Amino acid sequence: MKKTYRIGVIPGDGTGPEVVAEGLKVLQAVSQHAGFQYDLHTYDFGGERYLRTGEILPDSAIEELRGMDALYLGAIGHPKVKPGIVDKIVLMLRFSLDQYINLRPCKLLPGVDSPLKHKGPEDIDFVIVRENTEGLYAGAGGVLRKDTPDEVAIQESINTRKGVERCIRFAFEYCRKRNRAKKLTLCAKTNVLMYASDLWERTFYAVAKEYPDITLDYVHVDAACMWLVKNPEQFDVIVTENLFGDILTDLAAIIQGGLGIAAGANINPRGTSMFEPMGGSAPKYTGMNVINPLAAILACKMMLEHLGEPEAGRLIERAVVEVLTRHLKSLEAGRMGYTTSEVGDLVVRYLAKQSA
Repeated sequence: MKKTYRIGVIPGDGTGPEVVAEGLKVLQAVSQHAGFQYDLHTYDFGGERYLRTGEILPDSAIEELRGMDALYLGAIGHPKVKPGIVDKIVLMLRFSLDQYINLRPCKLLPGVDSPLKHKGPEDIDFVIVRENTEGLYAGAGGVLRKDTPDEVAIQESINTRKGVERCIRFAFEYCRKRNRAKKLTLCAKTNVLMYASDLWERTFYAVAKEYPDITLDYVHVDAACMWLVKNPEQFDVIVTENLFGDILTDLAAIIQGGLGIAAGANINPRGTSMFEPMGGSAPKYTGMNVINPLAAILACKMMLEHLGEPEAGRLIERAVVEVLTRHLKSLEAGRMGYTTSEVGDLVVRYLAKQSA
């Protein structure tokens, strides 16, 4: 009996619906080849809904989304809505659904130019495991004497042993399963952040005793930024806290060719996880059919791998590589040589060829 997955789709704002449409086109095609079924449930959360109703994310929606096997997100961000309002939707989902892992592969695919001109696909293939619900993003702190010369702003980094350990343990398990260099690098700042980074370091080496097959490494976050540019091949899996991970993953996205090819996941290993392209809503391109959908298609690949369909993921990646090496002139909007929908059609065509 074929497995049926319940997938919640949040197309979002701007070009989000356009790239999600191509991802769903690929999902339909690969499901026929890989032999699984799915039910889609679409939600209109984002700027348009907020402008229409004043509603961001109702409590009832959280419970409904919790019942999905996975969530597929386009992008959130509307030019007519002040920053910090609908943008909170992603954070609300991460926290409410306890998606405590942010997983960001950085893989330079054939046919893509990296800004690191002396590096190729054999050099750039690592994964960043970022803690996703604690740290400075937990929202702890406050302001005193606002808008006066004596104003004080306090932002506290919250790091619990439970939160740190479950993230580190996930990273060890992922590194073992990935089975590449089997090397896990802790990225922190132990020489300055003597409380938070010390907790991360002590926990890292304590958990490491259970994984004797994994090679251990440590790097300060500032040094990590340097080495990712100079020698990205030295990394296999990196585990780090929330803010450091946020910064490093954007750097990683550029290393692999830019936001047009970078996908990521917000994961609850025992609950509902969410998959998305790393790029924003790009509202200036809305409706023009020129935006690159490959990051959204690769997010679909990640979603299927997470759901237990690794062959479907492999089929998608191979098809994407064919499109990159045979067709696209650029990854930038309007410069690909193809429209958004044509790129999706090309991926589907190469999926069909693999299964012929």
